[in-house]
Amino acid sequence: MALPPILPGMAALVDAHDGFVLDLWGVLHDGVAAYPGAVDALARLRAAGKRIVLLSNSPGRRASVAARMAALGIVPDLYDALVTSGETAHAAMRDRPDDAHRALGPRAYLLGPPRDTGILEGLPGIARVASPQDADFIVNTGADAIEETADLYDPVLDAGLARDLPMVCANPDLEVMVGDRMAICAGLIAERYAARGGRVIWHGKPHPGVYATCRTILAMPDARVMAVGDTLRTDVAGARAAGFAAALVTVGIHRDDLGTHDGGPPEPARLAALLARSPVRPDVVLPRFVW
Repeated sequence: MALPPILPGMAALVDAHDGFVLDLWGVLHDGVAAYPGAVDALARLRAAGKRIVLLSNSPGRRASVAARMAALGIVPDLYDALVTSGETAHAAMRDRPDDAHRALGPRAYLLGPPRDTGILEGLPGIARVASPQDADFIVNTGADAIEETADLYDPVLDAGLARDLPMVCANPDLEVMVGDRMAICAGLIAERYAARGGRVIWHGKPHPGVYATCRTILAMPDARVMAVGDTLRTDVAGARAAGFAAALVTVGIHRDDLGTHDGGPPEPARLAALLARSPVRPDVVLPRFVW
């Protein structure tokens, strides 16, 4: 099967698309700093009249993620909306839109770092408890430190399994880049829980709820929307299922497989090997998110 075209930048996509759904980590920044050219590319898309939704699997609430992006130079004027998996999870726990969320009890245990406590703030009828033994459900926002491994959380998972506690996962990613290192995410812990029989309620890419939100914000035909991300499993798979076109940025999460740490284009053979292991393929490939 022929490889997707490798394009130099976003300028090649503007005529065919009016709306863009952009990932954050691995596309606009590396967890520490914005990528060279990323802010300029955003500004040029805005100048071209394109609508932009930033869609992140961050477990953080919208306001906190927006503040972090602004500190990297990705200011609100550069996009129309920011959608995070953390905000989506918070809204679902508040509004109880389905049976799974309506069945959640009043006591929540936060499996996650102190910076993520905002996901449980402002939820009527839900109190945070200090132990999974006292909880009705677990809210999983991920690891506390970059060096942690998923098995560190087995005591919490064991307690949850013993009491058949549902888990709300606020970030389906398995890992994320932080500068030159990789850190585990909530999705890896949630998959570990599910593999042992635990019940998981997922929020974020590639699950359809966040794409429905993006579709409402963009208010245009799906065929005019391009999603740009760095992960086949979440970004490309989610876009495909939503009916959007998909672009894969190769400087991000797949950089070890592709040898693209320097931001250059992937070798065709390495790209072909990566795509051969995936059930989904992007429409186009971008070495970096640049104009």
